[in-house]
Amino acid sequence: MNVLRVIVSIGLALLTAIAGFVLVELMSSILHPVPSGFDHNSMEAVCEHVANYPHSVLFACAVGWWLTVAASCWLATRLGVSRHPAHGIVIGLILLAMAVLNMSMLPYPLWFWINVVAFPASTALGISLARRH
Repeated sequence: MNVLRVIVSIGLALLTAIAGFVLVELMSSILHPVPSGFDHNSMEAVCEHVANYPHSVLFACAVGWWLTVAASCWLATRLGVSRHPAHGIVIGLILLAMAVLNMSMLPYPLWFWINVVAFPASTALGISLARRH
């Protein structure tokens, strides 16, 4: 039963993360839409679009990412066996790895790498909130 609970907690937390990141990307596409005729299959076009993001939109995206990480880690810890922090840590590490991969592939400004610090902080926040009784 505990194994099933771990799988469910991690799975639901990952689904929460996906939903959160999709909402953040939807918001960013509204605030900074792609130009007409944009080729989504061209890495050059995607890089150019990311390089032209207004800093205010990137900051809003970063905050959205942090909230998503905190919520996902909260859920994993809250639903996990004995509210053990390992569940939230697993989610936080997966999301941090994905963010680093994303940021290393696209030309984000240097300040955007604050996510490398903010994701673990958001993970810790989510875990801490979930462990409260």
